[in-house]
Amino acid sequence: MAVALLPPDDDRVPFPALDNAAREPNGLLAVGGSLRPLRLLEAYRHGIFPWFGQGEPILWWSPDPRCVIFPDRLHVSRRLRRTLNRGVFSVTRNRDFEAVIHACAEPRAESPGTWIVPAMVDAYIELHRLGYATSFECWAEDGRLAGGIYGVHLGRVFFGESMFSRATDASKVALTATAATTDIELIDCQLSNPHLARMGAEDIPRSHFQALIGRLGVTDT
Repeated sequence: MAVALLPPDDDRVPFPALDNAAREPNGLLAVGGSLRPLRLLEAYRHGIFPWFGQGEPILWWSPDPRCVIFPDRLHVSRRLRRTLNRGVFSVTRNRDFEAVIHACAEPRAESPGTWIVPAMVDAYIELHRLGYATSFECWAEDGRLAGGIYGVHLGRVFFGESMFSRATDASKVALTATAATTDIELIDCQLSNPHLARMGAEDIPRSHFQALIGRLGVTDT
């Protein structure tokens, strides 16, 4: 089935039904559109997210299965528990969203490129300004930003986009703080990886994910 093309100048054109998403590459649903707030919020309310590289068109995804973390099932290792108990880091919420997203966009040793292109940075900073994008910052004792996570917060779901770490366990501490937040009952991780699996992330069918975000108030936000 052909991937849908979205017009760049009309954010009211709806996304196709999720059943139309490709199996390979897993979840590719549509191409084009914009990163303006109306289009982005409509995407997240349907469990869709943008993901593309520099020089590529905007690509929209809804993979099956979907990787999530249920906060009460988050796995905290003994080492991470010791870090938390020692109070090595302090965590804030929305203290410096821009610093977090820029840090997440920096090239990494294992992946010198980045999918958080300048247009994505600008788009999520705007969502943050409007009250929809959230960050958790992890600060070292000397006041330096040691790690963090950002994503879109709708209803009682945190759609995680990216996290970074400049010190051992800093991103894990930020994720733990996210899971401990009383107004978050589900963390969307999009696609599984070994690091997330060790933290307790699990794959669930897309249909289950859609039902969950509906029950958790995403579609009514």
